[in-house]
Amino acid sequence: MSAHRQQVRKKRQVLERVVDVVKVIGKRGLSYRHVENEAAYKWDDCTLDHGNFLELILVIGKYDVSLKEHLDECMKKSKELHASSGTKEVLDRLKLDKAMCIGNSTDGASNMQGQYRGFSALMASQSPTHVHVWCYAHVLNLVLADTTGSVLESGSLFSLLNDVAVFIKDSYQRVILWDNEAQDKSHRRLSPIGETRWGSKHEAVEKVFGHFGKPTNSLFLETVLTLAAIEQQANQKPTIRAKARGFKEGLLKYETVLTAQIFLRVFELTTPLSKYLQTKGMEILSAHRMVIATQDSLKKITRDFTTVKAAADTFVKWGNENLEEREGGADIEVETSLPQKRTKKKKNMAGEMAQDEALSDALRAYEVNVHHSILDTASEAIHRRFMTHGTLFADLACLDPRNFDNIKMTDLPHNALQDLSKCLVKFDSRATVENLQSELKNFAGQWDRLKASHMEEYNTRTVEDGSAGEEQETDIVNKSCASCRNCPLCCFQVLRQFNMLSDAYHILGLAYKYLLTLSLTQVACERTFSTLKFIKSRLRSTLSGDKLETFLLMATEKDVLMGLDSDMIIDRVAEKSELMRKLLL
Repeated sequence: MSAHRQQVRKKRQVLERVVDVVKVIGKRGLSYRHVENEAAYKWDDCTLDHGNFLELILVIGKYDVSLKEHLDECMKKSKELHASSGTKEVLDRLKLDKAMCIGNSTDGASNMQGQYRGFSALMASQSPTHVHVWCYAHVLNLVLADTTGSVLESGSLFSLLNDVAVFIKDSYQRVILWDNEAQDKSHRRLSPIGETRWGSKHEAVEKVFGHFGKPTNSLFLETVLTLAAIEQQANQKPTIRAKARGFKEGLLKYETVLTAQIFLRVFELTTPLSKYLQTKGMEILSAHRMVIATQDSLKKITRDFTTVKAAADTFVKWGNENLEEREGGADIEVETSLPQKRTKKKKNMAGEMAQDEALSDALRAYEVNVHHSILDTASEAIHRRFMTHGTLFADLACLDPRNFDNIKMTDLPHNALQDLSKCLVKFDSRATVENLQSELKNFAGQWDRLKASHMEEYNTRTVEDGSAGEEQETDIVNKSCASCRNCPLCCFQVLRQFNMLSDAYHILGLAYKYLLTLSLTQVACERTFSTLKFIKSRLRSTLSGDKLETFLLMATEKDVLMGLDSDMIIDRVAEKSELMRKLLL
């Protein structure tokens, strides 16, 4: 009791000093806080401006023993927390065993992918069998970046689309001209291309040129007519009119139309995959299967230039017919072919090696140098960036019930499930290749009988095509999977529902847990940072760490938030003070 009274006396003395400082600041009408440098671990740096309140407290603390002890204790705790935050020691502080890590998924930053000091290298030193997966969503974005920057024509297309969108958006008068020319009922606007928005390039091309071979829903006419109207305005500066004419002529080129159709075709294959890779609750085999399917689809069209040209011709015909009917569009025409370039033959001197002659036909040259190059880059980039951990994925594919018929009819290869066994044996020494193969063969033979039984309902997220009125659009939907009975999650649900995880198929159940736990993307983490911009706004820039974390969790984990029991929350509030206990309990 004596020690308690002494602690109370010290805290009251500290609070008295704080109250006096608040009174002085209030009396003088001064500001209390500074924009930055308020963290306690910075208080001992006298070169920083900590704000009026903290500066006065620190000055008094030099001559007041009780206040100095309190400030020293606060600085010590703050430095300890600051030193541990943002480092690998966080796992130790949370008592998470790094040796039990089965895998991680990160982006391509050097502090994550570094071979010697990166996060993955440090995790590999603690858990040698852990699987590092370069975030599939980031990898796909890099594939698209490789593709869109492979040739000069692709760079010209996206630069043109971005410049036109920014040019119209930057002036109120130009926006009015756009509204006057637009016949779009949904009042759409052109979209600038953002490097961090992975779907922005597809969105920009689709708005101006519509869907592949289907231009009816595009804003091409509105864009060209708006630029023509700006060009004809005598009260505009000559530089503005010249820009508008340059943008208009760029959009009317046949080369621009052809390049746009190429990328519309590519994006129709990659966008559904991109959307799926950005959802929660993905399963790695399904994602890998979608990657392989996308790669196969790209390979099938790598030399199909005829279909692209037909789509471009359809667009040109539609554009010219509609321009003739629109006011101010009679004098505007979309090019119907590529301009032929005169080739100059170089005379080879004696002893000089002959060089390949440039293609004389403009269309054939475009097909080889642009179309084939873009499609080859896309196909090669997917193969180069995604096809890692191939052997492990082959082992995991054996757990897919779609392959159970092959397992029942033919024996598994002697080296099957070896990589998977290496990953599981640290969790259970019985997870040998022989035991895994034995349990999988037995389970595959029993699967038809087991899946016929009643299964509990559960939901999964998947990609589906949009409605009939939304051509080529895809949606992420929640779908009941109880009637599926054809995916690894269904297999695990059967093992769990019929209590087979403990004895009958213990090792196989561990393999399914490993498969369903292994991460392949980290976009959910990055969405947290996007939410952070809304939580920590200009007016809430000095939130404490605890409050900021609480607000962030409430904004990101809405399902958990809405599931909290209100009575439990009220009981917790009532425990805060005697007055609250009297009022609420």
